[in-house]
Order: sequence, then C-alpha cells, then structure tokens
Amino acid sequence: MQIVETSNEGLKRAYSVTIPASAIAARVEGEVAKIAPQVRMPGFRPGKVPANLVRKLHGPALHQEALQTSIREAIDKVVADHGLRPATQPEVSLADGYDQGKDAELAVSLEVLPVIEAPSTDGLKLEKLIVPVSDAEVEEAVARIAQGQKTFSDAEEGAAARDGDQILIDFVGKLDGVAFDGGTAEDAPLELGAGRFIPGFEEQLVGVKAGDEKTITVTFPEDYPADNLKGQAATFDITVKAVKVPGEFVANDDFAKQLGLESIEQLRGLLRGQLEQENAGLTRTQMKRQLLDTLAAGHDFAVPPSMVEAEFEQIWQQLTQEAAKEEDAEAALKEIEAEKDDYRRIAERRVRLGLLLSEIGQSNGVAITNQEMDMLIRQAAQQYREQDRQRFLDYIRSEPLAAAQLRAPLYEDKVVDFLFDKAEVTEREVTREALQAAIEADENGNPPAVEAEAAPAPKKKAAPKKKAAAEAPVSDEAPAAEAVAEEAPAPKKKAAPKKKPAAATPEGE
Repeated sequence: MQIVETSNEGLKRAYSVTIPASAIAARVEGEVAKIAPQVRMPGFRPGKVPANLVRKLHGPALHQEALQTSIREAIDKVVADHGLRPATQPEVSLADGYDQGKDAELAVSLEVLPVIEAPSTDGLKLEKLIVPVSDAEVEEAVARIAQGQKTFSDAEEGAAARDGDQILIDFVGKLDGVAFDGGTAEDAPLELGAGRFIPGFEEQLVGVKAGDEKTITVTFPEDYPADNLKGQAATFDITVKAVKVPGEFVANDDFAKQLGLESIEQLRGLLRGQLEQENAGLTRTQMKRQLLDTLAAGHDFAVPPSMVEAEFEQIWQQLTQEAAKEEDAEAALKEIEAEKDDYRRIAERRVRLGLLLSEIGQSNGVAITNQEMDMLIRQAAQQYREQDRQRFLDYIRSEPLAAAQLRAPLYEDKVVDFLFDKAEVTEREVTREALQAAIEADENGNPPAVEAEAAPAPKKKAAPKKKAAAEAPVSDEAPAAEAVAEEAPAPKKKAAPKKKPAAATPEGE
C-alpha cells in the first residue's frame, strides 16, 4: 500500500492512497477458501464445491466486500502512520475507471483536531456571587402555595362579586345566536381576576350577584386551539348561581398538614431549600460564564471548520424555529439574519472552548465512571415511552458515538467543577436581581466580573420583550458537545400526540 500526502494546510489534510490489486485479490481468495466448505451446490458433496465455481457464484460480492475492507484498513493506516486525530469522518473517493483486477486509487481528505498545549490551571480567579434567601422570600413562597390551596365560602346574601371572589355559573356560548358544541357548562366555578378564561370574560362579571342573568360578548383569540372559534365574536348567556369569598389564609401547622407535612416549619424549610437551590443554579451559571470567558481570552487556536459549521447549523435551526413562532415571523427572521455573523462567531467560540475543556480534562485525569454512565443512560431512557426504552438502550450500547454524545455534557460539567476547585474564588453577597443582571450582562457581551482579562462574547442586540425569538436565545455559555465527544445522531423520538382543542369552554388561553 502506497500513501502520499498531497495537501497539508492548516487543519486540512489530503492523501493519495494506492491499494495494490494483488492485495485485494488475496483477500478475495481468502474469503473463497473460508466459505467454500459451507457452499451447497447440486451435483457436489457438501464442502467439495470447486473454488472456481464458488468464485464464479460469489466473486462480485466477495470482491466488493474485500474492497471496502481494504479501504477501511487504508484509512486506519493513514491515521496511524501520520499520527492524526480526525475531527470528522474522512472523505474517501475511488478514482474513476476502477475495475476488478486494477489497483484501487483513493483520494482521502479530512480535518484534524488542533494540537493544544495543556493549559495551566494555576492563577485562575473567579468571583462567586451569592444570593442569601430571606425570611420574606420564604413567606412569599408559602403564600403562593396557599393561593393554589385556598378555599371559598358563600358570601353574604346580595353581595356583589369582586376580583378574587369565586362565582358559580351556568353558561351557554353562541356564535351568531346558535349554541356551539362544547360551549355549555353548568355549575362552573370561576375565580374573578385569575385570568383563566379568555380575555374580557371575567372582567364583565365583576359586580354580579347570586341569581343574576347576564349576556356578555367576547372575542376568541386568534391562536385559540379550536379552529372554528379562532378570532370569532361570541355571546355567552350566563346565570350566576352563587358568589363565594376566599377564606382567610393562616400559615400554621394545620395548613402544612393539608399538604401532607408535619408542620409549617417543615414547609418553610423545604421552600427555603428550593430557593437556595435555584439561587445556587444562577450562581453556577454566572461563575461558569466567567470561567469560559477567561479561557477564551487566553486561547485563540484554529478550529476545524466542519465542526464550527455543524455547531452553527444547530444554533441557526434553533433560532429560525423560534422566530417562526413569533407573531411577526418575517421581522424576527430578518433580525436574526442581520446577526448571522455574530452567531457564527459564537459557534466557533463554543467549539474552541469544547476542545479546550476536553484537553484540560484529559490532561488532568477527569473521567466519567461506569456507574455515572449507567445512571446517565437510565435517566435518558426515561424520556422515552416504556415500549421504546429498550430500543434506546440497544442503540446507545451499539453506537459508541451516540454514547459519546450523551456523555459529553456530563464530562463538560466535571471539567468545569475541576476548574472551580482549582480557582481562587472570592465570594460576594448580592441580591437575586443583581445576580440575574450579571448573567444578562455576560449574555450581551459585557465584560464579566472577573479579575483576569476576558474577551467579551459577540454582542447581541436587546430585543423588544414581545419578540422572544429575537432576544438572542442562543448563549455562548455551553461549549459544543461534539467538541468534547464526537457528534452522533440521537435516536428519533416519536412526537407526543397533539392535544385535542379545548373547544368545550371559554378557557384555554
């Protein structure tokens, strides 16, 4: 086998490979000898079919198999002999005019991973913004739970319903004077001001009394799930059966016991723990962005264009899907189109950081245990329907690249935790609003609060609040997963069945 390097530019490599016809023929002959004893043919005893007849019957298939095996071995030899670390699957083409009995001339091209010197983990400084949980926040959380658990009792006779009260009503919905299917209900409870019915419905019932009959007119939203009601003006004939007032809430042990707990202090403790966990998640996000900005500032090596393009395509697909959901989808798409170069820079940054984290992890012995991997696979399998879980498990076990992709986010987190442990961390107490502002500042490319000089991320324009898709939904916080573990296609999940339109009531906003 002859291998000649034909191109070596940056991270791109190309080779000319010649596989002698004699090597392919020898492989074919070896396969003929292997299968001949198993071939059955009329007129011959088992195992006595002549090799030339076996070759005549199965020669083309055996030759094709021998050629493919020889090509795979040739690629492996190219990689091994030149000490390559492929970033992508090599592209291989067979020269035109190849036929059986000729040497196989191959053109092999690929991109390789850059050589990265293991970065030093010394001297890293981070600021940890801590948000303590106040007693007032805990009480607010208790009150929110109470809001969902509150009870109602009959109001005084003749009392007019106010926001926060509950009314018991019968109603009949009509389009052009004709009752529509699903638009009728009896003894329906409605809490005024809760916003559970379509706009304009609850507001017109403030001030009603038990025994009142009233007809109101409302317009169903354009995005209402029932097609026959979208944007339609409808009337509702309403009979008020009762007016009820909310009971007074008291944060005591009896209330906690209604929730299955032993005491109100136990409830407060659980809620405090949840709030602390939420704040800790925000703190980690802010610290991780500081860390990644610091790493990005100190390393500017070339990255494989194909990996950048794959990462950009994922970002762009997410952006365009979200923009398409906006009320003014055309304007949202134009806005992200104007920032396309910024998102491509984010893709490059993600890939570079992913490669850097991978190198740090490998050089410092960061690894995922078999137990951690088993737990990860089991958790991922829970996302699938029970009858599909075994197929998912079989897929992960049979496809090393799929397992690598599943492993990548956990490996990244372990490397980040390793660097957190190595860093000199100073702590500062801030409000939750200040912490969120710091995270948003990082998202918009402002310098993070770190002592090491950090390069700002690509600046992304702030967008109007109503246009969620244009609010730069793609963060450069997370390095590309395929930079830590090679990308593999995830198994397709069946789409969940669509919910039936809620045409039966004026709810469903």
